[in-house]
Amino acid sequence: QVQSVESGGGLVQAGGSLRLSCAASGRTFRPYAMGWFRQAPGKEREFVAAISRSGGSTRYADTVKGRFTISRDNTKNTLNLQMNSLKPEDTAVYYCALRSSNAIGYAARDYEYWGQGTQVTVSS
Repeated sequence: QVQSVESGGGLVQAGGSLRLSCAASGRTFRPYAMGWFRQAPGKEREFVAAISRSGGSTRYADTVKGRFTISRDNTKNTLNLQMNSLKPEDTAVYYCALRSSNAIGYAARDYEYWGQGTQVTVSS
């Protein structure tokens, strides 16, 4: 079993930055590809970014490409999401997800383990 806990959410003005972190524990962290998803009120959970288990491959949703950067530190069992130039439409609960595969997944159903989420609110 793998547990993950997100942190770093908060309230920020449009144009500002936030850095989300996800701390994983339990089974060995390294075998998992990881991703960030988000869910706004009344909307489905959507893909934000993902990274392969080695960190050598990353993918982003078009809506965040060029503004967000995903990274991981396998020595510290952590996943990060640097979010710059934030917009009000980025407001959502952000979730860290892990899957027991090297391949990056784009759908929520691809991931087996989820954190509890952290709220990001961007004011206009």
